[in-house]
Amino acid sequence: MKDTMTIRNMQRPEVDVLVHWAAQEGWNPGLHDAETFWQTDSKAFIAALVQDKMIGGGAITSYEGIYGFMGFFIVKPEYRGLGLGRKLWYFRRQRMLERLSPGASVGLDAAFQMQDFYGEGGFKFSHRNLRFSMAVPLKVASNSSGNFEILPLAEIPFDQLLQYDMTCFPAGREKFLRTWLNQEGAQALGVLQSGTLKGYGVIRRCGEGCKVGPLFANNGQLAEALLIKLIKFSSGGAVFLDVPENNQEAMALVKKYNMKEVFGCARMYLGSKPDIAHERIFGVTTFELG
Repeated sequence: MKDTMTIRNMQRPEVDVLVHWAAQEGWNPGLHDAETFWQTDSKAFIAALVQDKMIGGGAITSYEGIYGFMGFFIVKPEYRGLGLGRKLWYFRRQRMLERLSPGASVGLDAAFQMQDFYGEGGFKFSHRNLRFSMAVPLKVASNSSGNFEILPLAEIPFDQLLQYDMTCFPAGREKFLRTWLNQEGAQALGVLQSGTLKGYGVIRRCGEGCKVGPLFANNGQLAEALLIKLIKFSSGGAVFLDVPENNQEAMALVKKYNMKEVFGCARMYLGSKPDIAHERIFGVTTFELG
């Protein structure tokens, strides 16, 4: 069967299938993730087929050719254990590298049980990203006020946002952000001090509740203020936040509000670890596109 598998770029409707599979795996994708991701990089989506039937897929997103992210790697359960997933993954890794400039690094968020497999492919562990759920409404601490202003992100110059985002992400992602921030069923807010952007966050509706991502801020106080404002958008129900364990202030925020750990991944890199402001990352954007 391995020899009969074909691999090609996905067509747009097949991304909807991949997102549906992600929901079945319990990944809880956003309601509009398929269209948002496709608009970001339509060449990123790779399909594996057996007898013209899609049995697996994944994304290999290129950001300006200087950083890549591999995600959305799924093989249908009945086709696992046959070597098809390994063939698909190594094909995607090679195609990913072909889409990038020489020496560019590649990131991924690995299910913990897959770390050894990705390690065989050259990826090295960086840190854990842990998904937490929280009850809404949160019981807000009394010291959450401060000398800052929170505004809709649309009111903040986009160039200022892009410059801030590049301190927390290894490459410019203008196309992604323009789509991500304006998707249906989402809210994006920025926090300013003395007229300067010091953080921003996005919340979007998912199959279950809402997810916050990204949540970037210069310190824990600003991240907390953004989070409290964002979760009001959820109107009740579960809210999820994917927190990097290597940010001590982020983990302290999780503890402060008694958030419950429900899932996790290992952030791994092929090539050099990106030089970004990890201390500003209180919530990663997505496990699928980085």
